[in-house]
Amino acid sequence: MISTKHLKADLPAGLVVFLVALPLCLGIAIASGATPFSGLIAGIVGGLVIGMLSNSPLSVSGPAAGLATLVAGAITAMGGLQNYNLFLCAVVLAGVIQIALGALKLGGIANYIPGSVIKGMLTSIGILIIAKQIPHAFGQDKDNQGHITELFPYGMEDWHELLIPLSKIEVGVAVISVVSILIMIFWDKSPLKKKMPFIPSALVAVLAAVIINEIWKSTGSKMQIMESSHLVNLPVAKSPQEFFGFFSFPDFSGFANGTVIMYGFIIALIASLETLLSIEAVDNLDPERRVTSTNRELFAQGVGNTVSGLIGGLPITSVIVRSSANVNAGGKTKLSTIIHAALLLLTVVLIPVLLNKIPLAALAAILILTGWKLAKPSVFVGFWKAGKYQFIPFIVTVIVIIAIDLFKVAPVLSGKGLIIGVGAGIVAAAGAILHGNLKNSYYFHSAKHQSGDTITIRLSEEVSFLNKAAIRQTLDHMPEESKVLIDASNTKYIDYDVLQLIKEFRDIKAPLKKISLELRGFKEVYKIENTSLVTSAH
Repeated sequence: MISTKHLKADLPAGLVVFLVALPLCLGIAIASGATPFSGLIAGIVGGLVIGMLSNSPLSVSGPAAGLATLVAGAITAMGGLQNYNLFLCAVVLAGVIQIALGALKLGGIANYIPGSVIKGMLTSIGILIIAKQIPHAFGQDKDNQGHITELFPYGMEDWHELLIPLSKIEVGVAVISVVSILIMIFWDKSPLKKKMPFIPSALVAVLAAVIINEIWKSTGSKMQIMESSHLVNLPVAKSPQEFFGFFSFPDFSGFANGTVIMYGFIIALIASLETLLSIEAVDNLDPERRVTSTNRELFAQGVGNTVSGLIGGLPITSVIVRSSANVNAGGKTKLSTIIHAALLLLTVVLIPVLLNKIPLAALAAILILTGWKLAKPSVFVGFWKAGKYQFIPFIVTVIVIIAIDLFKVAPVLSGKGLIIGVGAGIVAAAGAILHGNLKNSYYFHSAKHQSGDTITIRLSEEVSFLNKAAIRQTLDHMPEESKVLIDASNTKYIDYDVLQLIKEFRDIKAPLKKISLELRGFKEVYKIENTSLVTSAH
């Protein structure tokens, strides 16, 4: 049941999320090698269908930048856009798998994958997004998916020819790309942002790009962007019947296709991981600290992806960018995400002609900055400082994914880099732990207790990411107003993820439940302080 009790807060929040989501839906669709219309379908389904089924009050779902490279690889593997109907089967299958994961109560699967591996996956996605959008930023749109090699089509032996492509750059496209990036960088720091906090920088960049190009057209400038390949190209309906004809439907024979089945499972896994990570982050942002059922969320996401695939949309996940915009705009309930989807639908129906004036260069600029936020150098520095147990799985994941999906070191594996990279990262994480201490086993003890007794949790010599799920479940079920002792007196190594889990319990969850918490035996090597929990390099 959707409540309108907080309509005064949810309505403006929904408008803000709509303004954030509109350019992202278009840009992510293009980055995925799909049509802009498919991205808008996913955004609408994510808001209307998942918004109604999810019990997360603040999460917003839609097409995600993190899936763009995977989707692009899947579409290519199935024969390109002319076989898009086959790809839709993979989206439907992914949805069905997510429904099954929710029914089997596997919403905690993300806890079994180390944070370093997940961060490595997101970082590599950022690098791939940047590499694939650079050609679009310079007007090289021969390939919808974008390949950085389009700018350098000459053999590596002809170094003197590498600058030749610069003469083929579309100057107007490049100018709009650079201007869009500068606007987004400086908008958030400008006084105007303080006066109009509800206006996202991406929307400002898109509006500026449209205005600049329209001025060039009116003055007859040679820099004007006229080619449809450099502009958003949404279909424009003249009647309701024609509008419904724009939707695509899966070719159900694809369910017997091995490639379709494989990508269905990969999309389900990656989309589920992104969703669960986003949900955890949004719950921590929620001022009321409401907790989302991860099993219910997987079910909702599964239904959403099934519907999206059945009518021509891209895969959907919970998206932290849109969700955090919802929180910051003061959203209170699920009504805000439903409102944002309704506004997307009205935009597609009423003003597609205006959307077709948006230069793809502006969308490329948005995605390049999105990729930068995922893969900025500080991420690498942070994991290096966290120690080898964190850095090795992180860098292995990044290298494997980039090698397969960007440098094509194994063409037969093209498009499968994400799943292979995650697998390699998990193996590296397990190997690092085994190398660190092969003989130390893990035990976890919570004594039987009565009201008023102290609940003791003793950590073993070696606490790895494999123990994260059990520890989280135990801490989450601690009774209110209880006394809890976490004893690490005999512990030699605690995984970074587990330390962050204990810090979260100490700083947020224990005070909320009025739990008296004592930490014992966390030696100098773990540096449990008033504000941080940090492991030293081993």
